[in-house]
Amino acid sequence: MSTHLKLAAAVALATGFALAVPAHAQFAKPEDAVKYRKAVMFIQGQTLPRLGAMAQGKTPYDQAQAIANAETLVFTSRLFPAAFGAGTDKGDTRALPVIWTDTAKFKRYQDDLGAATAKLLNAAKAGGGADALKGPFGEVAQTCKGCHDDFRKD
Repeated sequence: MSTHLKLAAAVALATGFALAVPAHAQFAKPEDAVKYRKAVMFIQGQTLPRLGAMAQGKTPYDQAQAIANAETLVFTSRLFPAAFGAGTDKGDTRALPVIWTDTAKFKRYQDDLGAATAKLLNAAKAGGGADALKGPFGEVAQTCKGCHDDFRKD
């Protein structure tokens, strides 16, 4: 099984578990939540550039691939809230402590990411080629960048 399929299977399994268990008990250990969110970030980090390459004309536009990649981003954007519970600010993480003190701002980024990825998916489904992706892709990329600038160590 390829690394991507293993990762996707792990995220799917974790998502099913996260949806079936109360928020306070989603992970056996805080470091499991950190691993989970890193897996989500990895998937997003592999998916967003493919859409960007299409939007920028660096690779040929393929509507089916644009839709599949946008669907992945919509799905993964829903996974973040479960991965930032109490105690997940320690260990092997690049998350800044402000995530847990400015929760309203962090939630706005989560909400904005959900809305931006939905727009990107709608643009991909509507057709219109690479040009139709440019604006929505830029919105997703800016939301990611803003959250990373405010909440990630580098």
